[in-house]
Amino acid sequence: MSTMETMHAAGRRSLPPVPRSGVQPTPAAAELPGDTEVPTERFVVDLTTGEQHAVQAATVADPEAAGPSEDGGPDLAQQFVARLRAAAADFAEAAGAVSAVVREAVPPARHRRARCRLVLRHADEALVDVTFLGPAGEPGRPSRHGFDRQIRRWLLAGQRRDDAWLVADPDASDGLAVDLSAWTAAA
Repeated sequence: MSTMETMHAAGRRSLPPVPRSGVQPTPAAAELPGDTEVPTERFVVDLTTGEQHAVQAATVADPEAAGPSEDGGPDLAQQFVARLRAAAADFAEAAGAVSAVVREAVPPARHRRARCRLVLRHADEALVDVTFLGPAGEPGRPSRHGFDRQIRRWLLAGQRRDDAWLVADPDASDGLAVDLSAWTAAA
């Protein structure tokens, strides 16, 4: 397993707090005498499966501590993110691109919509940066499993952009995001 820290390209963004059902910081790690550093959230990634688990810096030395759900597996939000990142090659194929990178994957929550920022590289080296928005809610609900399939369907359908499903998004590269819920309803 490898450890990596991820951060948005523009720096850290302030987002509303998200309740986590998984790993909680251990009291012992936060109360070490003389420790003036703020713990950094890190991700342990199994390079063979692409599985990613959020852990506190103090638990990185113990890879077995990186399984935050009560039943021993990754929590639903982590599964959602891992599924989107693992689908990058499928996204590239659907778009007719040489490669694709999922630059940002945000699981849905009751107060936040699912989000995926995808960068496609075509054979002529042209880059296409597209941001997708999905529904809000719990990441484990059955409709959330279709977010990656909806992205693939939109890419296969010709990547048509229409005011009916484009929404303003200040974090998107071109200021617009594809609202897949509206696109599905219109299709």
